[in-house]
Amino acid sequence: MANDLHQKIYVAGHRGMVGSAIVRELERQGYTNLIYRTHQELDLTNQAAVRHFFETEKPDQVYLAAAKVGGIYANNTYPAQFIYENLMVQNNVIHQAFVSGVKKLLFLGSSCIYPKLASQPMAEDALLTGKLEPTNEPYAIAKIAGIKMCESYNRQYGKSHGVDYRSVMPTNLYGPGDNYHPENSHVIPALIRRFHEAKINQSPEVMIWGTGTPKREFLYVDDMAAASIFVMQLDEVVYKSYTEPMQGHINVGYGSDITIKELAHAVADAIVYRGRIVFDSSKPDGSPRKLMNSDKIRHLGWEAKIDLSTGLRLAYEDFIFKLN
Repeated sequence: MANDLHQKIYVAGHRGMVGSAIVRELERQGYTNLIYRTHQELDLTNQAAVRHFFETEKPDQVYLAAAKVGGIYANNTYPAQFIYENLMVQNNVIHQAFVSGVKKLLFLGSSCIYPKLASQPMAEDALLTGKLEPTNEPYAIAKIAGIKMCESYNRQYGKSHGVDYRSVMPTNLYGPGDNYHPENSHVIPALIRRFHEAKINQSPEVMIWGTGTPKREFLYVDDMAAASIFVMQLDEVVYKSYTEPMQGHINVGYGSDITIKELAHAVADAIVYRGRIVFDSSKPDGSPRKLMNSDKIRHLGWEAKIDLSTGLRLAYEDFIFKLN
């Protein structure tokens, strides 16, 4: 069933950065029966609407890539929306998938599920071992709930109903389809926009939030899509041999990290901005370091293919395309 190219696959969040990359990769691999709905067509926070969708479409597999996402500013400004909307979407999609007989589902989480001061690199067993980063705690709590929901449905309905719901935890993602909003975006799209505008306006310097010392790991979104489908296609026995009933998620990272200062210079190089780069240490840094331990997925046979300089160039091309 895992490699049946005609099975009906629902990609929730197909217009988002991750969802659209999953659609591209599924199509590249030859899958021919993909279904999706825009937010206008299907509000995933609406339980009745989601129930009707699953009852009508009856997909065979689900990729749950729909989520309300954003950077530090957005998470700090809209905490109630982040926890409410993400919990509602997850609860509705996962439960209605089960009710309609979906056996295979992949939930996409985030590296922010791990404690702020987790030992580095962060392995899967670091989950729930300490306090979360306060700036994105509501979002992280929702994502943790999604992991635990998948685990719980497997534990209760795995044997009786053949349920096999999996979770992957990506590191910081970037690439085509990203959100370049000046306030609500993540660090790479925010830097791309800022450096591009500085280049166009011939600004002598660009100000970056924080000290520049935190380290972050970045993964190109098409690599994440390939990893997601790779994990979905794993034999169930193999997947279970690398996970546990109450620790059922797998990390997906690039394998190394860089400082925000180094990242800023890399983005400036991709955009060919030659002005000064200065850091505003009065602004929050977030977690000091967030490097994923991705040993499990590498041992399973997957690894990232797109390096940061190549990925940043492709991301900038996407940004320019969206402007035109």
